Amino acid sequence: MDGAALDQVADGGVDGLLPLHPAEPFEGGGDYLHLVAVAFAGDIDFGTCEGPLQTPSDVFDHMRSYGVGRPPFGSFFSWYDNPGMAKRPLPLRRRLYSLCMALDYPYDAHPAPGTTCEVASGVHWLTMPMGGSLTHINLYLIEDRDGWFVVDTGLGNGETKKLWHEIFDSALGGKPVKGVICTHMHPDHIGQAGMIVDRFKCPFYMTRAEYYQARSYTTLGFASGQSSWQGEQFYHRYGMPAGHMQRMRTLWSARRPAGRGASMAMPSPLPMGFRRLEDGDVLTIGEHDWHVVVGAGHSPEHACLHCHSLGMMLSGDQILPVITSNVSVHPTEPEANPLQAWMESHDKFLDTPERTLVLPAHNLPFYGVRERLRDLISHHEDRMLAIEETCVEPRTAKDLLPVLFRRQLDARQTMMALGEAIAHCHLLMHRNRLRRSLDEDGRYRFRSVDPDLERRAHPDRHDAPDDRPILV
Repeated sequence: MDGAALDQVADGGVDGLLPLHPAEPFEGGGDYLHLVAVAFAGDIDFGTCEGPLQTPSDVFDHMRSYGVGRPPFGSFFSWYDNPGMAKRPLPLRRRLYSLCMALDYPYDAHPAPGTTCEVASGVHWLTMPMGGSLTHINLYLIEDRDGWFVVDTGLGNGETKKLWHEIFDSALGGKPVKGVICTHMHPDHIGQAGMIVDRFKCPFYMTRAEYYQARSYTTLGFASGQSSWQGEQFYHRYGMPAGHMQRMRTLWSARRPAGRGASMAMPSPLPMGFRRLEDGDVLTIGEHDWHVVVGAGHSPEHACLHCHSLGMMLSGDQILPVITSNVSVHPTEPEANPLQAWMESHDKFLDTPERTLVLPAHNLPFYGVRERLRDLISHHEDRMLAIEETCVEPRTAKDLLPVLFRRQLDARQTMMALGEAIAHCHLLMHRNRLRRSLDEDGRYRFRSVDPDLERRAHPDRHDAPDDRPILV
């Protein structure tokens, strides 16, 4: 079903049909089942249903009984079966698009910590634990003739280190690690890079911008940019109250590299040197060539690995099937435009063959890369339009947080959310749709300036705000 048809369905008075929870009754359950069948199944016969379908649980249990668990319904069941997301469904319009994405998940669960799962000849998938809502990160091993390449490494804490030693003892078949590849510089990806490189005395592969960004944060500490005068000025200008920075200083000082609570602390030590990866490079590992495809926005020079012969891509955080990677402006580069780089990268990755198996850093491996990329592009375009509509009257970036996020945010979440709001505003400024002014109180305010906004606006038909920002 194409976008125009979905718009017609959603505009036909069914936008409010879904309740806020799968077990909460809604009006017209039978009508909803009909809508699902017409919109997504076409000629699939759902059979005769005895009794009323009063809740979404009833409807989708009935769908399951007829084997509808793969495209186009597979992406819904991934949402529906995740307890952490069950109380925060998307509105019907976005749910329709999500269902029609037809993402296919060939695996039902992640490998248990300390074990691996072979997803293709010589390519093994493993997970390491994380705190918070993500719970885990996906890592990968690629087998060469005389050793293994590790792709991403997990957090720099004792629990992850112990699990890696279990993998070394049980999963490598007596062969050494001969190289460590990190997709980007975030701590859940590079946390054990130094340990593995030092243990096996093997090279470390990374793009240049990612390596030096990681080294800067490791040397200076990420919090240094937040607590400097530049950081205080940054947060003040974008609307934060005076006490915010003190709360942030307290928060950052409390973060220590010990145990799972280390969360996203930068690792130490980072490998002292690296072999540079660039867009278009080819790494021959075993019988296969892995092409380096670089994206940006979530981080400065994120490397993905695409193997055409195996039909798979290791996507890191660049392409995730369920959550949306954080794209933020930080005090360290206050005039950055990362969302432009993110959107341009998505356009670039649309060249990926549709039947590529995407092996992401979070959530489950999936098929349907192009549809997921289009959905991500559409999501950010929708958020930007909602911001434009809000900025008919001048607004600070902080004023825009309820447009993007529905929950009351704590200090760290507020910092992340503000960075995302600024990123959306900067791209809108680049497109000449917002204008920024520095007012007498020292705060930036954004105002919509596109004369075509009234025609484009649809304030009652936006995606619901996200629950909260996710640190990915």
